[in-house]
Amino acid sequence: MTRRSRSRLEPAEWYAIRRVRSRKPATYTCPLCGRLLHAMSDHVLLSPEGDTSRRRHAHLECVAAAGLPGRPRRPSLWSRLLGRG
Repeated sequence: MTRRSRSRLEPAEWYAIRRVRSRKPATYTCPLCGRLLHAMSDHVLLSPEGDTSRRRHAHLECVAAAGLPGRPRRPSLWSRLLGRG
């Protein structure tokens, strides 16, 4: 099976990416490759711009290969106090 484009993954400036595994006997479709993904396997939950109502389940390998932009880093408290962030 050939890889599909990211057309099924909602475009966003960044994605909150979290590793998950469930005991739920469910099956999802990876938005990056279009193949089946079993909830009991290690996989990733993608939330466009941190919005969990738009979350999608994806294979670890697909997310790594896609190079999706992660959550922007916030300046640390220390650098904000020093006026550097």
